[in-house]
Amino acid sequence: MADKFDIEQVRKDFPILDQQVNGAPLVYFDNAATTQKPQMVIDALNHYYTRDNANIHRGLHTLAERATTGYELTRKKLKDFLNAESTDQIIFTSGTTAGINLVAQTYGRANFSKGDVILVSNLEHHSNIVPWQMIAEEKGAEVRVIPVDEAGVLDMKAYVELLDTNRVKFVAVNHVSNAIGTINPIAYIIAQAHRVGAKVLIDGAQSVAHFEIDVQALDIDFLAFSAHKLFGPTGVGVLYGKRALLEAMPPYQGGGEMIKEVSFAGTTYNELPYKFEAGTPNIADVYAFGFALDYLKSLPKNAVWEQEKALLDYATEQLMQIDGLRIVGQAPEKIAVVSFVIDGVHPQDIGVLLDKFGVAIRTGHHCAQPLMARYELVGTCRASFAFYNTKSEIDLFVKALKRTITMLS
Repeated sequence: MADKFDIEQVRKDFPILDQQVNGAPLVYFDNAATTQKPQMVIDALNHYYTRDNANIHRGLHTLAERATTGYELTRKKLKDFLNAESTDQIIFTSGTTAGINLVAQTYGRANFSKGDVILVSNLEHHSNIVPWQMIAEEKGAEVRVIPVDEAGVLDMKAYVELLDTNRVKFVAVNHVSNAIGTINPIAYIIAQAHRVGAKVLIDGAQSVAHFEIDVQALDIDFLAFSAHKLFGPTGVGVLYGKRALLEAMPPYQGGGEMIKEVSFAGTTYNELPYKFEAGTPNIADVYAFGFALDYLKSLPKNAVWEQEKALLDYATEQLMQIDGLRIVGQAPEKIAVVSFVIDGVHPQDIGVLLDKFGVAIRTGHHCAQPLMARYELVGTCRASFAFYNTKSEIDLFVKALKRTITMLS
């Protein structure tokens, strides 16, 4: 791809964008739920199933060797993508939720005890709340909450006070809020947690598609994210962990691949990362995910962030001119997400009618009910942008939104 960011060429790389929905051009503003896939990812899936399909690692025939090579190449690409020390620290899961549960049920079960405190934030997705509640209940630990202010910014003073006055063993926070787009200061959060000896898991589901994450520079203990929010296939997740932590953790699931030797007298477990990858993995989608990483690498440096920042600024400016519209979450540091409510109108009604105009947004509580409760809302409308979106699409969205509001008034 050329050094200059060519939006027209980029849009051609994503075939799903070129279609009509309900008689109108598709405007896809639901990227925080899942991103669309470039043609090279779609082609990679087709290639795998038509040329290389086989089970991996132990087969000696050509197809098995090709499938294994493609699968493990994605692990190598992820090591480079995150600047991890080793491919052994890259564990494939089924998604962010699975990665968080793996850490909660292995690290948590081995290390938490009665009276320990696990900190989560008021910005979390349910998948970074419920697993910690489950293990806390089992171990007699306690989950406490880092508060968020009216703008959607975490209260770092309260965070430090929580660290200093409680038996905090673990901190689980998202890098970016899926519901309102806030970018959290994870470098500070991690450093403060480490100051008191706590470990940190970062939910990177909403951040990895928008800017680079250097796990070594940030000193991240655990990072979980999903391929489908990074322009790759569904059903694939990644868990990164520091080697010493992963080696000390017991296996999560038992079965094939995660073992070294099995007898009725006992079982010895495989080395990293396979200790945590029981059973036949999602080979095809892992293989294709590697091509999503290749695509992102081909884009001009900083182009993604600059394009999305321009879209966020423009959409915010246009939406704030609509009477009765209130943007929920206006943190100084945000990704390209605008969450909003309209006075006297239910978010779901807006979402249904916008679809009639070809506009796809997300409505509801966004699996962040505690955050919605903080704002005394049942839900919001959420428009989330990717680098393949345009200002002209925002114009279509705003026009459709105004018509929708008129219809519902």
